[in-house]
Amino acid sequence: MAIDGFTTCLWFDGQAEEAAHHYLSIFKNSQLGDVVRYNEAGPGTPGEVMAVEFVLNGQKFMGLNGGPEFTFSEAVSFQVRCADQEEVDYYWEKLADGGQEGPCGWLKDKYGVSWQVFPTELLALVSDSDPAKAKRATEAMLRMHKIDLAAVRSAHAGE
Repeated sequence: MAIDGFTTCLWFDGQAEEAAHHYLSIFKNSQLGDVVRYNEAGPGTPGEVMAVEFVLNGQKFMGLNGGPEFTFSEAVSFQVRCADQEEVDYYWEKLADGGQEGPCGWLKDKYGVSWQVFPTELLALVSDSDPAKAKRATEAMLRMHKIDLAAVRSAHAGE
């Protein structure tokens, strides 16, 4: 049996198209796909957006206007692995705008979708083979909302 890739479906309460355009404005190398509208068969109002396809940096998504029955939780999040602090700052500012900051590089955007925004170097610092360095880096990270790479590096070095 062949599988034609994977698409992450995000359930919204009427904001799927708005959310898609928001994410497209943030992530480079992204594109809008098909917008599917309800027809006379329902269950939504004919002409209103039922679903919207979009691609963010190669990852396929479908935004579905499913209604208020289900909401997002931190049980599912999207990782934005950044090359440096400048990228962390960019994505954090854009995704956290109108949302809620969480600990250790986690945030919820204005639609309730959870994101983890962190520099890839963070993983090496908190998993260093030297347990004292890893502990200091992890302790620093645990005190942060947005990751401050320079502060984690300093803690790692014992400064």
